[in-house]
This record gives sequence, C-alpha cells and structure tokens, in this order.
Amino acid sequence: MKTTLRRQWWVVTDLDGTLMDHRYDWAPALGTIRLLQRRGIPVIPCTSKTAEEVRRFREQTGLRDPFIVENGGAIHGENADGSPWQQRLGPSWQELRPQLSVLARDLGQPLQALDDLSDQDADRLLGLGGEALRQAQRRACSVPFVSPLDAESRRRLQQLAKARQLAVVQGNRLGHLLGADVSKGRALAVLKQRQGASEVAVLALGDSPNDLPLLHAGDRSIVVPGVDGPHPDLQAGLADGRFKLAPAPHALGWSAAVERWLPGLLDDVNQVD
Repeated sequence: MKTTLRRQWWVVTDLDGTLMDHRYDWAPALGTIRLLQRRGIPVIPCTSKTAEEVRRFREQTGLRDPFIVENGGAIHGENADGSPWQQRLGPSWQELRPQLSVLARDLGQPLQALDDLSDQDADRLLGLGGEALRQAQRRACSVPFVSPLDAESRRRLQQLAKARQLAVVQGNRLGHLLGADVSKGRALAVLKQRQGASEVAVLALGDSPNDLPLLHAGDRSIVVPGVDGPHPDLQAGLADGRFKLAPAPHALGWSAAVERWLPGLLDDVNQVD
C-alpha cells in the first residue's frame, strides 16, 4: 500500500541565507530534502542565484524539479524527454546593466555591480571566488550590486528605479536591479500556470526582503532567521501571523520547520493499494 497526496504541494524555497548559510553550506538539510523526494513533494529553488548555480545545486542534491532564478527573472525546467526549457520574465542583463550607471548618477553615489567586483572584494563580501564567482556573475536578467549602506539612500534608489520602470530589491548582502514586474511571487504564478498546477499548494520559505513576494504567495510561509534573528523587514508578517518562524537559522531551521509542517502537508492523503 502506498500513500499519495490528494492535494499536491510544492516546497518553494530561497537558497542563500535560507536553505544555505552564508558559507553556502546546506548539508544539514539533505535528509529533509531526501524525505520530501520520497514523499513525491517537489523542492523548487526560488533564488537570486543564476541558472548555472542552481543547476550545480540540483546535481548535488539530485533534484529534478523546475526552478526560479535571479529573483524571478526567469523560470527553468526540463521537458519529458529531459531537454531543458527556460522562460525569461523580464528585461535582459544587457538592457539592465547600463541602467545601473544611470541610477548611480541620479542617486549621487557609486553602485558597484557584482560583475565589477575583484576576486578579493567578492571573497570578502560574498565568500565566492574562482568558477563559483564566475557563475554568480554570468547574469541573464538581473544586475546584483553593492547596495548603499543607509536606509534613506536605499529608499531613494527604489524610487529612482520605479521612475524608470525598473525595480530594486534587497537581499542579505546585495541589491538586485530587475524589471518592474519581476518578482519571485510573479515567477511562481507563471511557473504554476506553465506546469498546469494552478491548484497546487505552496510551502514557501525565505529570509530576506526579496523573498517577501514569495512568502506572500505561499499557502504556508516560513521565515528562516539569521544568526541574529529574522530580518526586520519580515517582522510585520511574523507579528500578524501571516508567516511562521523557523526555530533555528539556515539549513537546521529550514529542516526543522519543513518537518514540523510535513504531517500537515500529508494529513489529506489517499491510501491506494
């Protein structure tokens, strides 16, 4: 006898700072990922990472589910014959990259793009070097950059971007320049439509402001805290009960939160001979 879910669920998760710590270690989550795979529940990365980076992660974890990259800039997956497909959802890197210089001029502050960082600076800021850094720098539909430190400059930058029909979202360590309609939440909606899964339920997990559209789109949404607690921009959702808080940072908290919710995901099952 086997169990199958009457209602399909997806686990849609951010990677950096959520499933991974800031040294990119996700090993404590591997057992839970394997458990979800055995249960037939897709694990769908929804991340600021590039497609190259996510493909490497999928190879390491054995995932075969579709995925969302560059903060919702594109969705990727595989056809029944194993051939890859992709769908871009916003402007290209080539269109966006010159706009960062324009925004820096209007802001009156330098905005250093990820692709301009030296190996030394990238290692200091991101813990990346070599081919791992090259994969992070090869963007298709977003421009990560070193954000201004003060909140007022970040607010003004968002206003300037909006006036140019663009968007700036903030991750843990970098800002990201995107098309105006690009977000993780919109990309999830497009992916569900493409997969013929409009009724699928989503367990969403994230840790930073760029995850807010994903968390708002989830049927159940979990904030994974950093070592200093949850990001301040996610506190409102926690306070009013829209989001739940994982019990620990990064992969350990991710695993504990998913396994805590797993019985609820499986309480509507059908026993099949």
